[in-house]
Amino acid sequence: MRIYVGNLSRDVSDDELRQAFEGYGKVDSAAVIKDKFSHESRGFGFVEMPDNSEGQAAITGLNGKELKGRQLTINEARPRAEGERGGRRGGGPPRPR
Repeated sequence: MRIYVGNLSRDVSDDELRQAFEGYGKVDSAAVIKDKFSHESRGFGFVEMPDNSEGQAAITGLNGKELKGRQLTINEARPRAEGERGGRRGGGPPRPR
């Protein structure tokens, strides 16, 4: 199960995020999403837990709880919609194909 974690404090690390979820079961990965230029936290992250029931327990147990002074928003991550992200950005004429 892939879990979205929002409203993270800017100083929460991947390890701290993992530790918060390990109390509910096995964690495959935990990542705080960072800006690709400044390398600062964007205030959200994702946790992957292999067992759905443990993932649901983590969502229920941690949603609204505080971590480093911020109240977490936690829910099951929705899959990316087709064409979401990765598209061309900016103006200008289209490139020839």
